[in-house]
Amino acid sequence: MRVLLSSWGSRGDVEPLMGFALALKGLGAQVRVCAPPDFVDLAARVDVPLIPMGKSLREMLHGQKPLTPADAPKTAANLVAMQFDTVAAAADGCDAVVATGLMPAGVRSIAQKLGIHYVCVAFLPGTIPSPHQVPLQRPGRPFPPGEIDNRVLWDVDAERVNALYRDPLNAHRAAIGLPPVDNVRDHVHTDRPWLAADPILAPWPGSPDHDVVQTGAWILPDDRPLPADLIAFLDAGAPPVYVGFSSVRAPQDVARVAIGAVRGHRRRVVVSRGWADLAPIDDEDDCFTIGEVNHQALFTRVAAVVHHGGAGTTTTAARAGAPQVVVPQMADQPYWADRVAALGIGAAHDGPTPTVESLSVALEAAMTPGTRARAAEVAGSIRSDGATVAAKLLIEEVTARRARSEMRASRR
Repeated sequence: MRVLLSSWGSRGDVEPLMGFALALKGLGAQVRVCAPPDFVDLAARVDVPLIPMGKSLREMLHGQKPLTPADAPKTAANLVAMQFDTVAAAADGCDAVVATGLMPAGVRSIAQKLGIHYVCVAFLPGTIPSPHQVPLQRPGRPFPPGEIDNRVLWDVDAERVNALYRDPLNAHRAAIGLPPVDNVRDHVHTDRPWLAADPILAPWPGSPDHDVVQTGAWILPDDRPLPADLIAFLDAGAPPVYVGFSSVRAPQDVARVAIGAVRGHRRRVVVSRGWADLAPIDDEDDCFTIGEVNHQALFTRVAAVVHHGGAGTTTTAARAGAPQVVVPQMADQPYWADRVAALGIGAAHDGPTPTVESLSVALEAAMTPGTRARAAEVAGSIRSDGATVAAKLLIEEVTARRARSEMRASRR
């Protein structure tokens, strides 16, 4: 069985696919991945070919002319074009394509044209319409002031998606002989999307319109040893506080703010450079700077994790039992901040731009004995088999689809 996994997004969108790829390989499937070229090394860890989709995402987010909300229409049109170009060629000869990341608007059309199985995957509930939750923010028409009916808000969400994607999608569909799509969002999701998120961290609230399959989070196992100098730093004193913002644009001066807040609690600091190139503010020996390391191992040895609230970092910290302080910046990050606070496993900072004082207050709440005990309790409930569950399900669905096709052919 040949499977293509497709995503255009940051590490939080791509690393789960690598965990899924590893699980599929373990069941005998051949896997290839379409993703931004920034993740070639990540694909090499699981020995799957990465077919680059577009230019460097890091450069687009952190370069001299970073993307802004005003770029959304152009980005959407370019993304659709990339999918009909790169993904279509990569999917040739595959039995299934699994799509995630920023609105994979064209991928289902490609699957339809090739006659192969298609699955759309979300990494949090908030992208799938449900009358029991509010949609995530997107560029486009504002929600009506004071509107509290979630069904109305989801209609606005569909309009936003259509405004960005419908015209470029339908132009490409027409070029390959497919009819136009009216509601792009629902077309992409299908009525049976998958939710690759832990049911404790991100429970699906339910919907009369979608038969959501919640597989559990897709986790890429990491057995890489921590660097020797990092281990020496960890062994030299009490557990430090980790500070990192992964691939997002961090708030201005956040390293100074975070280090000041952590030092106010008489804790040492591990600063992760990330794509924002965070760095220590002086030469004091209470700070240690890291690049790409094994977070699954590191987070078991820290007093708290201060981060942006990506799905991957939130899940990794939760599995490690590390209290969290989430400073949400955009997209899904306020959702994860709220979940961390609601579960009692950390604190949600109020807003994206912390001060030394505001971050210190959040750290104080996160590092109480009660919060640490709660974080340890929840850690024991986080599932680690989501990628395997999903891999088995995909193989079952493709096998059943093939059997139905063969049965129809035998009746002709």
